[in-house]
Amino acid sequence: MMAAGTTTSAKRAGRAGEDLRLPRDILPRLYEVTLLPILIEGNFTTEGSVSISVDCIQSTNKITLHIADIVFNAADVTLTDLTTSQLVGISNVVEDKIGQFLVVTTNVQLLAGRQYRLSLTFTSILNNELRGFYRSSYNENGAVKYMAVSQMQPTDARRAFPCFDEPNMKANFTMKLGRLTTQLSTSNMPVKETTPIADRPGYVWDLFETSLPVSTYLVGMMVSEFTFIDSPPGLSTTPFRIWTRPEAVSQAEYASRIGPQVLTFYEDYFQIPFPLPKQDMVALKDLSFGGMENWGMITYRETALLFDPVKSSESDKQRVTTVVAHELAHQWFGDLVTMDWWSDLWLNEGFASYLEYQGANFVEPEFGMIEQIIINDVQDVFGIDALESSHPISVEVNDPNEINELFDDISYGKGASIIRMLNKFLGEQSFRAGLTNYLNSKKYSNAVQDDLWAALTAQAIADNVNLPVDVRTIMNTWTLKMGYPIVTVVRNYATMTADISQARFLLRFNPNSTDQTVYRWWVPLTYTTDFNQPQKSSWIPYEQTAIQINNVGANNQWVIFNVDQVGFYRVNYDVTNWNLIVSQLLSDYQQISLINRAQLLDDSLNIARVNVLPYSVSLGLTQYLINERDYIPWMSALNGLSYLDLMYIRTVGYEDFKDYLTKLVTPLYDYVKFNDTVGDSHLLIYTRVAAVKWACKLQIGDCVSSSINFYQAWMNDPTNPTIVPVNEKQTITCTAIANGGNAEWDFAFQRYLDSNVAAESSKLLYGLSCSTDPLVLQSLLEMSLDSNSGIRRNDASSVFINVGSNPVGRDLTFDFIQTRWSEMVAFFPSLYDLARIVDSVSEGFNTPLEVQELKQLQADHADELGTAARAIDQSIERAESNVEWMSLHYQEVLDWIQQNP
Repeated sequence: MMAAGTTTSAKRAGRAGEDLRLPRDILPRLYEVTLLPILIEGNFTTEGSVSISVDCIQSTNKITLHIADIVFNAADVTLTDLTTSQLVGISNVVEDKIGQFLVVTTNVQLLAGRQYRLSLTFTSILNNELRGFYRSSYNENGAVKYMAVSQMQPTDARRAFPCFDEPNMKANFTMKLGRLTTQLSTSNMPVKETTPIADRPGYVWDLFETSLPVSTYLVGMMVSEFTFIDSPPGLSTTPFRIWTRPEAVSQAEYASRIGPQVLTFYEDYFQIPFPLPKQDMVALKDLSFGGMENWGMITYRETALLFDPVKSSESDKQRVTTVVAHELAHQWFGDLVTMDWWSDLWLNEGFASYLEYQGANFVEPEFGMIEQIIINDVQDVFGIDALESSHPISVEVNDPNEINELFDDISYGKGASIIRMLNKFLGEQSFRAGLTNYLNSKKYSNAVQDDLWAALTAQAIADNVNLPVDVRTIMNTWTLKMGYPIVTVVRNYATMTADISQARFLLRFNPNSTDQTVYRWWVPLTYTTDFNQPQKSSWIPYEQTAIQINNVGANNQWVIFNVDQVGFYRVNYDVTNWNLIVSQLLSDYQQISLINRAQLLDDSLNIARVNVLPYSVSLGLTQYLINERDYIPWMSALNGLSYLDLMYIRTVGYEDFKDYLTKLVTPLYDYVKFNDTVGDSHLLIYTRVAAVKWACKLQIGDCVSSSINFYQAWMNDPTNPTIVPVNEKQTITCTAIANGGNAEWDFAFQRYLDSNVAAESSKLLYGLSCSTDPLVLQSLLEMSLDSNSGIRRNDASSVFINVGSNPVGRDLTFDFIQTRWSEMVAFFPSLYDLARIVDSVSEGFNTPLEVQELKQLQADHADELGTAARAIDQSIERAESNVEWMSLHYQEVLDWIQQNP
């Protein structure tokens, strides 16, 4: 008789490092997975079986794989020697529920070089937790429709079927999905054949072609009543199909056009054909990520794939474009070649985040995506990476919670930023050729970052690229440590030389820090005194904190370093050079490039924030904005000034600060006007959206009254989709609700419930959080945790973040988190989601009492937080820096504003 058992011992959970990884003596070769999801209320389960053909690499009597939330009978587990076709005796089957392991012990040694087949049947729950093989639902003609779909990344394939759930254990998959004849299914590969299920009338099996080698986290599958549209012919040699619920199929047309074009662009970019026979893209109501790159069957939130020509805005179109480009880039960077382990997640996400700008720019060149990376990624991630509690891009992780924590701005935004820097100092041709060689050498396999560095170094040598050292030596200084430098330029105007130094840029210096890391980098310098002339370049070596450069410019001429903000660093200058730059901006700002104007605004405001530059310089620089009309510099300015807004909004000095902002924003608002005009460019519309948002916030001109009038007209004619300008709908809804009452709020909520356009729903949901009635905001928070309220589960975190960003809602949101912690822990998929909500809500905390409340929250839940504690550490560190800012700069900024009305 075989023994079967389950251990829930804490010993497994307490082990660290490699003990949480699977042994390498048994490796999977082929999975044959059969799943029949039962989509019936009261019985949301999956009946399944799996047979895994494995290679024995080293003789052993144990097979260890992953399993979670799956019910099976140990007696049904069988092992076959594929050489002899004989069953192998099993002495023990043990499930470790804490470690999520299934350990099968055999009576005899399994022999190295032999192949075996492990088989078992099981039942799993079709959960509503947006992970594994889960259930989702949508309404159609008043009826609830259920569906089953997968989300395996990072460690949830083990919830769908027992498997070797690590990225470097690639195998082929043959999937077989059961469904009703009224449903359809899709997976990574095309359907091979459909046959009736013998004992289930009305059900059929869809057997899919066997896949290429793929990691478990990239397995995709869906059973639903969705419909699809095929992409127009001629856009790609790969058949392309967009899947969606029937009522939304008209919104799939835009993605059906750009998707195949982006895929074709990447085939040319990488010089590697897409290797699969088809590409599906699926729009889902419920998905934990914006998109998931399952090879050949990409899933998206509806907001990231669907575009309604009437109800969707320009920003909605850009989101669809960029997320589609991001996920399709993964088909090479992530799917064809996969990181060896999650420590190098950034190889997937950083490259996809960089390449999304290239793919989006190909299909929508008017969007200005090549410039937008500055505000969306480079300057955005500067914020978190200036904290001592940041983390390196490449970081050792083992526990599933640690892995989840890596899906943050560092892996995505900093990854994209340093890849952009790498591209520029290698050159486009060498960069692309090196990527192609890397992908070809590692296709259908796994890689570490050193593999990429080796390929790029070899290409640089072949192309005679002049580098001071090899690519690995340069890039390890950017990937193996956190943070980034501030480069300080001090000119000697008599000798036309400049001393250039590097030091770590920190939001707050901690005198008690125990960090022994040497924070120096290989810094690629570029600089110019004339943007119509070729730029000059140099390097600060890792071994040196400072160098001297000759002939940097005449004593009456400014010099600007980090041309087009290509390098991942900030730049500070001596005050004389800053004043020369300010003078140029005030006299003729277009003599400085668009991206560098954005850089100067972002750098100066943030360097002043850390007490290295007087605010008189950075605020003096903002004065030129009364003439600026371009989107990129304005967004850099507004992002920097938003910090000051957070610091002042609850103080007596806010009116003075508000007056200064009003002086800057009014000319822009007068220029763009409130209403869109036919023929407006994409970035002009983006500029208008920003200007209208701030004009209404600051109560400039007719902004508030226009918003209220538009909203009232909509309330009078709710079925007319064109009454409210679509690009300003979010600001109009927010402003009307902030200045209205229950009628305005109830109208928006009903529109949210009724909307068939996910992008419109998100704008309405934001508007609901703009109420100035604390009771209404409290009720909205309550509703977000109520599955019967109409607010979807994956919208709940947005509700908390939005209400927390409302000055009226900030404190009540934090109080809600404190008092309802256990309920929120149970509701959100991971503690990291909750920690990110805390981080957002506490962004403006700037008093010692608020810092203490954050620390108390962390102390009260230290045991639960685990690896998510780092996100709370970042919140505390930022709040402490805000307290210091109030002490050092509150009066300094007010004094300058009062002297420069």
